[in-house]
Amino acid sequence: MLRKRATHQIPSPGKRFYICSLSRRTVVYKGQLTSDQLWTYFPDLLDPMYDTYLALVHTRFSTNTFPSWERAHPLRVLAHNGEINTLRGNVNFMKAREGVMKNDDIGDQLKTLYPVVEPNLSDSGSADCVLEFLVHVGNRKLPEAVMTMVPEAWQNDPTMSEEKRDYYHWAACTMEPWDGPALISFTDGRFIGAILDRNGLRPSRFYITKDNMMVMASEVGVYDVDPSQVIFKVV
Repeated sequence: MLRKRATHQIPSPGKRFYICSLSRRTVVYKGQLTSDQLWTYFPDLLDPMYDTYLALVHTRFSTNTFPSWERAHPLRVLAHNGEINTLRGNVNFMKAREGVMKNDDIGDQLKTLYPVVEPNLSDSGSADCVLEFLVHVGNRKLPEAVMTMVPEAWQNDPTMSEEKRDYYHWAACTMEPWDGPALISFTDGRFIGAILDRNGLRPSRFYITKDNMMVMASEVGVYDVDPSQVIFKVV
């Protein structure tokens, strides 16, 4: 709440203000860098005492937005490869909901978090705002929030379980889908995962190794994985 209120109140014409992360679980490293420059720009990543059980890495050239430090990935919860083609409608619907949303724990302070989608963000940044809001204010775990925003093509899938179908049916009444082509990877420091939008037009590949590690990447796939150690591969 502190970060969100500061983001709304401090910026002014000619004054740029952005907080990467203000979390006890995650640290966001970002910049307008090439991949090789990351290690010299953030030397703590080379420290052998610096340890984490998960990492989400994203590198991409800016395509449909003007490059800026604030818009560089990863964002607070997600990293995104692709476009959100339904962006204008998605943002307008979230704005319309601000008049009826409530949270018993936050009460009237919920209004200080509006607008949910911060202005002048990319499609990825807008999706990140909503996903973070669903997790922290909507009282949903991250996987549930992702399934609500980016549902599978569930209506005509005969292989889907009835329980899962019922969930998507309910979720469709609460929020419209954020449609791409999009590959969205996400983490909140506890869960980490990735999902394709229901159109399935953005490539993604993953490997599961013998030591129970999963490595996922977009486009051409994963590099530097010993084929003899792979027990499961999806291309």
